[in-house]
Amino acid sequence: MSARVALLRLERDDLIELPPPTRTNGNGRGLRPSRVSLPETRPVECSVEQLEGLNLWVVQGREQSSVYNRLMQHYHYLGYNPMAGAQVRYFFGWKGGLLGAIGFGASAWKLAPRDLFIGWVPRVREHNLHLIVNNSRFLILPWVRCPNLASKILSQCARLIPEDFNRAYGYRPVLLESFIERDRFRGGCYRAANWVYVGQTQGRGKKHVYKTPGVPVKDIWLYPLVRNFRRILCSGEDRCRIGS
Repeated sequence: MSARVALLRLERDDLIELPPPTRTNGNGRGLRPSRVSLPETRPVECSVEQLEGLNLWVVQGREQSSVYNRLMQHYHYLGYNPMAGAQVRYFFGWKGGLLGAIGFGASAWKLAPRDLFIGWVPRVREHNLHLIVNNSRFLILPWVRCPNLASKILSQCARLIPEDFNRAYGYRPVLLESFIERDRFRGGCYRAANWVYVGQTQGRGKKHVYKTPGVPVKDIWLYPLVRNFRRILCSGEDRCRIGS
């Protein structure tokens, strides 16, 4: 997807000429009709310690992907949006059934508080941006009431993501990021999972060109996956070993 976007930009700048498309790209089409079954509404109210068999598993295959997308469409306040580029998505549940889903994908292109926290200059940022992964969706099903479940899932994701990305894409991320809509959430689960608050977005969105805010202002939270994340992100290294 990233390569396609780059080629389209080159064509729009009259630097290359592409052949006519053979199919539409589906932008704005939304979810296709699907027969997948959503989980049964079954209230779960207990402490996280009482969730026997709590675990996460990677979303794999078309059917599981369809279930994930439907869950986001039905129960997440932002709804469903396809993620571009490298991504890993998880379901999480216990012996009593599914509890929710969480997704990680491409990081923000530019983010002043994050880039200042790292010590990035544009050239280095462009080279190492793939080593940051964005927590773009986090859904605990609305009938689940388990204190500390969210921070528990975030901590488990931090342990799983480096190897899962390496298995899928051949590299290990070194930093996680997430944006929390400050008028809607306080980010308590990220704080409890030892994420670091570094500032706020400007409310301009990905391609906003005006000075007035275009999207809600969000708090920026980061989580280093390795101790030497700054050295890696500020150098030409694109590989790392956990704990190095």
